Amino acid sequence: MLIKALVVCLLVFIIFNLFRALPVMLGKREGVPLSRYLGRRLWLSVLVFALLLIGIATGLVEPNPRPF
Repeated sequence: MLIKALVVCLLVFIIFNLFRALPVMLGKREGVPLSRYLGRRLWLSVLVFALLLIGIATGLVEPNPRPF
């Protein structure tokens, strides 16, 4: 259960960083590089993917069964 909560929190933080980058993308905020927010989103996405793979490998997360 803890790994699922951690994945959900990381996904919320990824969306938060997306909205933090919005003013920079629109040009309303200067001084902060856009790569900071995009880099955070990239590393957090890699972390979520790795956590899901570890969770599936250890049996903490069960994928949906095949539809056929």
